[in-house]
Amino acid sequence: MDLEKLKRKQYFCQNLTSLMKTTFGEYIRELRTKNELTLTQLAAKLNLDSANLSKIENNKRDFDKKRLPLLAKIFDLNLTELENEYISDQLGKQIYEYNCSKQLLKVAEAKAEYRRTLKEKAI
Repeated sequence: MDLEKLKRKQYFCQNLTSLMKTTFGEYIRELRTKNELTLTQLAAKLNLDSANLSKIENNKRDFDKKRLPLLAKIFDLNLTELENEYISDQLGKQIYEYNCSKQLLKVAEAKAEYRRTLKEKAI
């Protein structure tokens, strides 16, 4: 892993600023309306049709992670912070759908920490 990617991952983990009580789709709608864009206008900028964007904003479809850099560019957002919002929403969705216990989350956190130590040993 190159140094830039490592720094980016560390920034992500150290700067989890999202305490939003909205879904990623709702966050996109909020960005769109604050910037006075119609659904059709933003959909065109994202190379989506407006029906798909509507489904994303209404939590009926997930946003494609590959479009995050474009979304960041459209709204002049920090890509890492936008990725934080996206990933935290995806994790929250999985936690909800699988009805995860706090104990399971602690185990997952410990496994993530273990993976970090493996990566550090490899560097």
